[in-house]
Amino acid sequence: MYAIIATGGKQYRVHAGQELAVEKLVGEVGDSVSLPVVLVADGGEVTTGADVTDRTVSATITGHDRDAKIRVFTYKNKSRQHKRRGHRQHKTLITVGSI
Repeated sequence: MYAIIATGGKQYRVHAGQELAVEKLVGEVGDSVSLPVVLVADGGEVTTGADVTDRTVSATITGHDRDAKIRVFTYKNKSRQHKRRGHRQHKTLITVGSI
């Protein structure tokens, strides 16, 4: 059995017991969060749409971290103009409980 959840503008395929890094969520380590479900697949039966609007996936926050640095470089030819920047996105580590 697996589910597709939506959080942080992205969708993730999860199953019970899976550890996952998602966009930053509000909460402390050990807190429980419920995430909205887009699709549920149980064996050969797939459920979507209005049938899953009331279903959620419960998960536990196991930590907060930051992703690897992303290098951003812009350059204009023949004008000696360039700019280099970096960015590290915040993320939350969760463990999926029940679907």
